[in-house]
Amino acid sequence: MTAPADCIRSVYPSERSQELVLAPTFQPGDWRSLGVDGPNPFRLNGRLGMTLVGWDGEGYQTGLSWREEAGWSEPQLVFGRDLGSVHRRHNAAISSVVRDLDLYGDGELIAVDGWYHASYGAYPKPGYEEGSAVIGFVRTRDLVTWEEIGGLMRCDDGAAWERGGLYKSWLIRHDEQWWLFYNAKDHETGSWVEQIGLAVSDDLVTWHRVSDQPLVSVGAAGSFDERFAANPYVLRAEDGTWLMFYYGLGFGGGAVDLLATSPDLYTWTKVDRPLLTPGQRGSVDDRHAHKPAVIADGDRLLHFYCAVRGLEEPVTVGEYAVDEMRGIGMAWSW
Repeated sequence: MTAPADCIRSVYPSERSQELVLAPTFQPGDWRSLGVDGPNPFRLNGRLGMTLVGWDGEGYQTGLSWREEAGWSEPQLVFGRDLGSVHRRHNAAISSVVRDLDLYGDGELIAVDGWYHASYGAYPKPGYEEGSAVIGFVRTRDLVTWEEIGGLMRCDDGAAWERGGLYKSWLIRHDEQWWLFYNAKDHETGSWVEQIGLAVSDDLVTWHRVSDQPLVSVGAAGSFDERFAANPYVLRAEDGTWLMFYYGLGFGGGAVDLLATSPDLYTWTKVDRPLLTPGQRGSVDDRHAHKPAVIADGDRLLHFYCAVRGLEEPVTVGEYAVDEMRGIGMAWSW
């Protein structure tokens, strides 16, 4: 591993908010009653928005929020579970909407033939990430009404390292093709390892995995990502270097946000120093600071992430006892 190059030093956050951008409601029956996760910021016609994932005990569903003068709007449920679908019966978690990839660009959504395209994950069973998930694809004209398009990525079609199930995906449009970065686990249950892979497609239907090995593997014993290397988020620096923001989890510590670089999207070099680590006890992220998502805002880079704080006393929400506050945090760099 190498030290950060000059072109990427500015991505390291220098400050972070001690308030959540978006939080769970702790209201029984609400789609985000127990947790908020998976920030995905973008701009549409210059307006800063975000998709996010809510957790209600049965599974994930996707909401939409916009930045306003006083903060962020009340999230609107826009992509929910579908009882008529085999794979979306319990979960519907959008993880990416195709956008401009320049690190200091505006992050504007990219329309292809008048449609905005997204990738999502769906676990087949009720409960917290239960079963081997698939990755699907949807499109929309307004970010509110979505329709399925393309095929499904399944773990059964992959190599041994991903046979336990697929996780978060990052869909981009590059060189007239669809590129899908994703993380996956090697076992469905028990103690598993999560690593990052890549597949490409001409039509969102047929996907070709570029290797039978992970692009970003877990690290050596004692490293920040010795157990999980997960949730890829890929952007392009001003000098053409590709940056992968991702999170790592080791044994015995909280999850942290990490960085890797590449000249070609295929070969990745990890950077030693974490981008974000959990904060001090009582802070919004004293348990985990992970699942990065980055967008420029003037001279700043905003780093949205899933911030998890342990609660001193569990909160009862319907039939659930919640021992953590899981929401969207924000840090920034100049």
